[in-house]
Amino acid sequence: LRVASQPSLATEMQIGKALYFMRSRQFDKAIETLKSYEKKDVTLVAHAATNLSFIYFHEGDYQNAVKYADMAMKHNRYNAKALVNKGNCMYMRGELDAARSMFHEAMGAEADCLEAIYNLAVVNKRMGDYVAALGLFEKLHAIIPNSIEVLWQIADLFDSSNQSRSAIKWFKILNSRVPTDPAVLARIGNIYLKEEDEAQAFHYHQESYRYFPVNMNVISWLGAYFVKNEMYEKAVTYFERAAQIQPNEVKWKLMVASCHRRSGDYQLAFEIYRAIHTDYPENVECLRYLVHICDDLGKKDQVHEYVTKLRKAERAMEQPGMGQPADSQGPGSSPQTSPPPPQQQQQQYHGYDENVSSNPRNGYGGESEYEQSLVARAGADVKAGANLKKVAAGGADEEHFADISLGDDLLPP
Repeated sequence: LRVASQPSLATEMQIGKALYFMRSRQFDKAIETLKSYEKKDVTLVAHAATNLSFIYFHEGDYQNAVKYADMAMKHNRYNAKALVNKGNCMYMRGELDAARSMFHEAMGAEADCLEAIYNLAVVNKRMGDYVAALGLFEKLHAIIPNSIEVLWQIADLFDSSNQSRSAIKWFKILNSRVPTDPAVLARIGNIYLKEEDEAQAFHYHQESYRYFPVNMNVISWLGAYFVKNEMYEKAVTYFERAAQIQPNEVKWKLMVASCHRRSGDYQLAFEIYRAIHTDYPENVECLRYLVHICDDLGKKDQVHEYVTKLRKAERAMEQPGMGQPADSQGPGSSPQTSPPPPQQQQQQYHGYDENVSSNPRNGYGGESEYEQSLVARAGADVKAGANLKKVAAGGADEEHFADISLGDDLLPP
């Protein structure tokens, strides 16, 4: 084409080739193609630099991403895409004010630049300016009403602002677009907990479990719910599933045994406790239950055996630096720590809300403080997983700046 005096057409084909490589994630070939324009026509340089900045940003090479964004802006100060790319890099470096300034400038250059509007809203949300963030997301919703990422962000902002009714409304709108998304269903259930509507909370957690039956937060909450309502046979199903998913976590096996004991099946509970003791011989709580259940079953000879082991294990725990050595580890496994406490407003997502005021742990009946604490921890795990704000079908996660699906219309020019 160049030989045939059609350089502009040849250039368009080369740019199209580079975009193809970008979409198919063949970044090395895309970079090679685009760099061939660095010393050519000014317009082509700006175009190629914008795309190179975009590629380097997605590869995590922020230094080169900024370099090429600056190169693109040198040729055209009002290049909205280049401004967005540089703003993204500023955000990833933690320079939020600088990022916000870049996105503002990008919106000034191109008022309907979706990436600039979305990313500016995310920055405002990160900085705690929920009113400004909500206004921007609502503006985006008017432009792209079917975006599940935008719907999720609006719902999450209402929830973060403790406007539970509005949050439920928007999450239900989102749920109508992605009806099988377990994270959305669980999030709705968690908000209903804040509203102290346990029936609705149970419904949505159960729906979430139906679509994704391996989420430990949902499983533990459902198990704790049935224990609280003294439906031990149903609780067993969830604690057994939890034990399958986390086989080295002793608390789930103890809860299974506890449910059988409470439902009156002492012999089966005894067998489970004995199996737990085989795997965790120094677990004090298991030994305590074995002592009690052997007494209940009239196994007087075994009561003395387990009392002796219990006293030995308790003495070992009292030694400095010992703790409980085998509470959550089985043969050949490494120690596991209990779930960390939820962190304040880690901005995602991340799916359950960190600030749940209605505590599902309160009021759980039990015959010992340990059982109550197990149920309490099971209920609390729903908060420890509070970082699920990512919509599974859409991928909205405010820690990541490429939140809007990059269709052909959203690629840099």
